Amino acid sequence: MAFAKWDQMAMLVGRVLIGSFFLAAAVPKALNFAEVAARMEAAGLTPTEVLLPLTIALEFGGGLLLIVGRRFAVPAALALAGFTLLTNIYFHRFWELSGELRQLEFSLFFKNVTIAAGLLLAAGVLNQTVSRKREG
Repeated sequence: MAFAKWDQMAMLVGRVLIGSFFLAAAVPKALNFAEVAARMEAAGLTPTEVLLPLTIALEFGGGLLLIVGRRFAVPAALALAGFTLLTNIYFHRFWELSGELRQLEFSLFFKNVTIAAGLLLAAGVLNQTVSRKREG
């Protein structure tokens, strides 16, 4: 029984940490809207007046849903995983760079891959937990 409690605590701490990452990413985007919109536009992401509010809503709302861990945590984790991987294509194009900047972007790219992997694992575990509750 103690192992089950440890599992629950590990999932809670993991959800809070990953969810907090997205909350912390959403707030500066909202506070520096024009600057972030310009960066998005430079990366080829338009229309920023639509995409940036959607990004902020996904990061903030998805982060909160993941932390709470209830009904919509699985779709939130899946959406955040997809979003995180897509971010790499537009903002961490290490293959186009050289030197120290290439290494930095390479690290950021694979940090995002790792975050997406954690989100996919969380979605799987959360989905199993929900399925077991329905069956039992």
